[in-house]
Order: sequence, then C-alpha cells, then structure tokens
Amino acid sequence: MIAAGAAAIEARSLGKTFVPPGGLRDLLRGRLSSRPVEALVDVSFTVAPGEIVCVMGPNGAGKSTLLRILAGVLVPSRGQAHVAGLDVAAHGSESRRRVSFVVGDERSFHWPLSGRHNLEYFAALHGFPARAARLRTQALLVRLGLESAAERPYRTYSRGMRQRLALARGLLGSPDVLLLDEPTLGLDPIGARDLRLFLRDEVIRGAGRTAVVGTNDPGEARALADRVLLMERGRLVGESTPDRLDQVLGL
Repeated sequence: MIAAGAAAIEARSLGKTFVPPGGLRDLLRGRLSSRPVEALVDVSFTVAPGEIVCVMGPNGAGKSTLLRILAGVLVPSRGQAHVAGLDVAAHGSESRRRVSFVVGDERSFHWPLSGRHNLEYFAALHGFPARAARLRTQALLVRLGLESAAERPYRTYSRGMRQRLALARGLLGSPDVLLLDEPTLGLDPIGARDLRLFLRDEVIRGAGRTAVVGTNDPGEARALADRVLLMERGRLVGESTPDRLDQVLGL
C-alpha cells in the first residue's frame, strides 16, 4: 500500500537518451553509433493516490518511454522516478510486484494456447502455485468477460479480446498502480467505449488504484482522466483538465 500523504508516482527531472547503432554512413566515417536521440528531457510531475492521469501527445512524443521508465523496464539516463513509494531504478523487482505495465503486445502471448493457458503461464511466472494460478486465472477471466472464450486458442481472439486478456495479465498480481499504453488502440468505437468505462469504473476507481494512461486520442483522455499531461518531443509542455482539453488543443 502507498503511505498516507505520499504521492503514488513522482518523477523528478527524468531524462532518457538513446544511442542508436550506426548505419552504413556512420560506419564509413568510423562511428559505431548514430547521433543520440533525446527521448525524454527534464520531465517532472506527481500523481496522487487514486488519480487517473493521461499522458497525451503525438507518436514519438515520449509517452511509451516514460511509461517504461515508471514500470522499471527502462532505466532513466537522468533523474529519478518513485512509484508506489519505491525508486524504480533501485528496487526494480519489488516495484514490479506493485506496479503493472499493460500493453497489448500480441508477440508476448502464445498464439496456439488458449486464453486460459496463457494466463496460467503468466501466473506461474508471477510465482503463483499451480492451484492458486488456476483460481486467479478463472477469477480474472470472469471479471474481464472472457470466460466463454477461455478455451479458445489466442490466435482466434478479436482485437478487443486480446486487449482484455492483456489487461487480465496485468491484474494477476493485484497491483496498486496501473500503467496503460494506448489501451484501446485498434478497437472499434463501441469496443473502445466499453473498455474505457470498465477500466475507469471497475479496474481503477472501483479497486482504489492509481493509473497513468498513455494516449494520442483526446476522446480517450476525456473519458478516463482526472488530469491530462501534454507531451511533445520528449518534454512536458502543458497540463489540462479533461473538460478544457479541446480548448487547449485548439480542436
């Protein structure tokens, strides 16, 4: 649990520099790498317990890089990030037990296996004993509306079903903080609306969780967020409430 009075998430002057491998022109000039890319530059913000914050910006703005740092998947080049009271760079394994990074990465699921067996596999990776993994998997399949499709191979799942299974995987460890990267990407309007309502009302607010959602969709930000942070070229360039978002964006 997050200590009383403490921020659920605190980013302090976060920066991330990537050094891409060199191309043919670089090699011909005797360089092994290309020019460094500044993906994040001096990013600072806090998120209160129970708050839903959307980080919004165009592709390449730095949203996914920021979420991966908060999840402990990437190490920042500069600055610090504390999530659920832990420095994610110094306490990565402990932080990952309390923080869940949800991305609909289809490559990480096993396509021939059923949805149930996929979840049981990831539950085992979380350290659940076999019986506990089965019980936890069943509870999440019911909660995410996937029980009727539980025995079907993952490859037969629709885009919306795959997004829900990714969310079920993210909830296996009962995290305090959810980090969601474009959770409704590729869904039809009705499917996106239904998943956003479920996320907001049941998964996040209904369970007393904190969430940061990366998106480039103003409709998603308006539907989910208590507050919207605006990013551009790796920097935080503004902040808005959902009801003022159209005005701030000039829509």
